[in-house]
Amino acid sequence: MSSRTRARTVKTAAGVTTVRIPRQRGRRSADPFVVVVPERPTLTRLALNAAARWLWKHRRALAPLTLGLLAFPITALLHVMAWWSALVLAPATVVPALWLGIAQRRRPAKGAEVWGWRIAAALLGTSGLAWTASAAGFGPLAGPLELWWLLNLIAAQTTWLIVRRTAN
Repeated sequence: MSSRTRARTVKTAAGVTTVRIPRQRGRRSADPFVVVVPERPTLTRLALNAAARWLWKHRRALAPLTLGLLAFPITALLHVMAWWSALVLAPATVVPALWLGIAQRRRPAKGAEVWGWRIAAALLGTSGLAWTASAAGFGPLAGPLELWWLLNLIAAQTTWLIVRRTAN
């Protein structure tokens, strides 16, 4: 087979269209031209890239949302693989109340606002841990647990955003 009819393989990256211009006659020592034309991204890919960039930019503000979205499948796996983990998680619902007592004893709240935030944080923590224990025992989609999860998620995200704005 002559060199003129044999196909030459050129390695290119995935998603790249290459156009080969064959060797010109009369110039035996010159290499052939290879024109690489990148593919244009689809509208879906552009939208996903924009959403991913926005999520990455606001990742700290969306921390409770991320934790809430991770808690849902984790408790589903706990329910399927080890339903008894609810019995282990149930005593943990007391931890936020203990934290409230210890925090109040070590640094007593000077005003009603600090006391209110501490109580709100303890109630939200207790509610979240109680939901986790219940979801591990009964499944996250059992009865009113979905609504409880959603209300916890909204409360945690709202509290997080308010605290981040007023902390300065």
